[in-house]
Amino acid sequence: MNARALTAGERSGIVRDGLAVGLATGAYGIGFGAVSVASGLSVAQTCALSLLMFTGASQFALAGVVAAGGAPLSGAATALLLGTRNTLYGLRMAPVLQWRGWRRVAAAHVLIDESTAMSVNRDTTEGARLGFLTTGLSVFVLWNVATAIGAVAGEAVGDPRTYGLDAAVGAAFLALLWPRLKDRRNVVVGLLAALVALAVVPVTAPGVPVLAAGGVAVLAGVLARKPGPTEARPHPLGTDDAAGGER
Repeated sequence: MNARALTAGERSGIVRDGLAVGLATGAYGIGFGAVSVASGLSVAQTCALSLLMFTGASQFALAGVVAAGGAPLSGAATALLLGTRNTLYGLRMAPVLQWRGWRRVAAAHVLIDESTAMSVNRDTTEGARLGFLTTGLSVFVLWNVATAIGAVAGEAVGDPRTYGLDAAVGAAFLALLWPRLKDRRNVVVGLLAALVALAVVPVTAPGVPVLAAGGVAVLAGVLARKPGPTEARPHPLGTDDAAGGER
C-alpha cells in the first residue's frame, strides 16, 4: 500500500463520494424503521437495533422473523448468519487500514458493505482510511436518523397490512440481492435457496427457512472451491518426469 500523502483534490473527491454513498444508503433506514415497528418492535427497540447492530440485512432479517411470530433465538440466528460476511471484510480490511488498538475496535462497528467498497481499492493507506471513515460514519449517522424517522412514522401508520407494509421485508431482501444476480451462478444458487426455503416453510418455525436457504449458499461456496478431477496436484518431479521421460 502506497504511503504517499493525498492531494487536496484527491481528498475532496474521496470525501464527496463517501458522503454521497452515505446519503443514499442512510436514507434507506426509513424503510427499516417503518418495517420494524410494523413487525411489533417498539420505537426504542428499533432505534437500539440500528445503533448497536448496524447491519441492514441482519436488521431486516430479525424484524422479518419477529413479524412472522418466530422465536427470538431464530431471529438472532438468522441475523448472525447474514452478518458473518462482515468478519470476512475485517480480515481483508485489517492490513489495508493498518489500525491498532482502540482504533481497530471502533472501526469494526462501521465495517459494512459500503465502507469496505469505498476503501479497499484505494492506492494509498490515507485514501483507504479516509474513504472508510467518511463512508462508514456518514452511513451510520444517517441510517440512525432515518431509522428514528421511519419508526415514528411507522408507529403512526397503524396496521401495516392496510398499506401492504407486511411485504416490505421480502422486498428489501430482493433489493439487496438484485445487484448480485448478474452472475449466472448466483442466479442458480438463489433459485435453489428459494426452493429449499419454500419447501421447509410448512414444517419449520419462522426464521428457520432463511437459515436453510443460507445453508444452500454456504454449501455452494464450499463445492465451488473443491478441486475437480482434472485439477490434481502436480507431480513433484514435474509433468515430463511424471510421464516417465525427458525432453
